[in-house]
Amino acid sequence: MAATPSVIIVPGWRDSGPGHWQSLWAERLPTAKRVHQDDWVTPSRAAWVGSLARTIEEASGPVVLAAHSLGCMAVVHLPTEVLGRVQGALLVAPADPERRAVLSDFAPAPCERLPYRSILVASSNDPFCPIRLAGAYARSWGSEFVRLQDAGHINVESGHGEWPLGLALLQSLAGDLALGVASAPLQPTLEST
Repeated sequence: MAATPSVIIVPGWRDSGPGHWQSLWAERLPTAKRVHQDDWVTPSRAAWVGSLARTIEEASGPVVLAAHSLGCMAVVHLPTEVLGRVQGALLVAPADPERRAVLSDFAPAPCERLPYRSILVASSNDPFCPIRLAGAYARSWGSEFVRLQDAGHINVESGHGEWPLGLALLQSLAGDLALGVASAPLQPTLEST
């Protein structure tokens, strides 16, 4: 029997507050563990990636990552020694570290194919990352690409609380039983194109 993967929630710049799908999933999923950073406002790539790598190393088996915004950049900068523990990654609304000075320590974004299955979800009107750049990230990382129409930054401000489509995508990476979520099919009501 395969080991049950842990879900590691990887928030972006300024963290994910109450009501954000990452916060709700961290509360709901029994195997979830949230990455914590010492400085959410002035992010350092070394510190953020180090914290994520430690969280992966502390997990008891394989992991599936659920990253948002700058958290996606921390994921793609992971050192090779922890990559073997990653079963898959859901990369949502990736940041563009070259457009915001405060995020520039994460630039340039790596262009290498990820050695595990990944799904990148982006919105046609994300104010923090143009859809064409998100598509280029997906191609270079070898990620399946899900383009949402007018979904903003895929956060609370754009109306994404529990976000059933995202949970269904996460389940496709980890398996229904592995997440400990009821196996009733989730019906996304908007979004995938």
